[in-house]
Amino acid sequence: MDLLSTHYISGPIGVEGAKPGDCLVIEILDVNYFENMPWGYTGICDRKDGGLLATEFNSKATKVIWDLEGIYASSRHIHGVRFAGIPHPGIIGTAPSAELLDKWNKREEKLIADNPNTIPPLGNVPNPKGVYIGQDIPEDQERKIALQGARTFPGRENGGNCDIKDLSKYPMLPAFEIILLMGCSGTKVLNILHFSSGRNDDPSPVAPQYNQQVVFEGISADVHGDGKQYNLDATVAYKQAALNAITYLGKIGYTKEQAYMLLSAAPIESHISSIVDSPNACVTIGIPTAIFDQVFSLLVGIMVCANYKPHQDISPKPEGFTKRYLGQCAIGSDGVI
Repeated sequence: MDLLSTHYISGPIGVEGAKPGDCLVIEILDVNYFENMPWGYTGICDRKDGGLLATEFNSKATKVIWDLEGIYASSRHIHGVRFAGIPHPGIIGTAPSAELLDKWNKREEKLIADNPNTIPPLGNVPNPKGVYIGQDIPEDQERKIALQGARTFPGRENGGNCDIKDLSKYPMLPAFEIILLMGCSGTKVLNILHFSSGRNDDPSPVAPQYNQQVVFEGISADVHGDGKQYNLDATVAYKQAALNAITYLGKIGYTKEQAYMLLSAAPIESHISSIVDSPNACVTIGIPTAIFDQVFSLLVGIMVCANYKPHQDISPKPEGFTKRYLGQCAIGSDGVI
């Protein structure tokens, strides 16, 4: 996956009369996918492109296709799972002022310079490769945008890639609002759509709610790696919680790639449960049990067997689990599983 060719966003939408320092209230009336394109995907980047668990996954780029039916998602690549998603603008924000853009670029360039051997680079500075400008403008302006325009991978002061799954409208519930700070005159609003998000999200006050979970904890010691102790590092703690969950799902029969994809897409909940008691930050990840025992469609050869119910209980059992074959992700042909 070329990370310089991702996160193309919709917009911009001009806001007439907006001035720097104003607050813009955006009301999300409805969000959904195109009816003639009822699918989405989750991916693991090639190791050279990095990621949260880049060193643990020695594989080529890996993909899972999700088939969408109403609010539900299931996959031919991960059997026995069906969950409700909440479509939302995973990226939404305002265009930065020239001063704010310059501030971003300088601080991220310094971060990259201070950590030159990190793959991928720690910052996300402007790069003309992969730039897409969806309007007909003079070549000199295109060149300026390509060389100076902000990349949209991380969230920043203007909003951006924050993956707030509750920023949505759900049937029978009020629309949601987001308040953004204006960065420049005639502020422009940009966004991109996600169907579901399982990363670092707080519990949703809107349906669907999954009340029963199997919860995994991680601390800021690299117990799955070299054992190094870190001080109150929530990222290390989250990584350990994720690896604990992946190891557990492996006992049921899911591959590590499938388990990783589930944590990325399903409505899990993660919390920082402790961030003050040195040396260990504590982070938890809760996986809803109900997504494993709902009715789903299982693809067998060319025949779809609907209403197959596996009754798969992932709660801990004294006798342990019997591993089952639960499908396989789409992995690059030269990948290593």
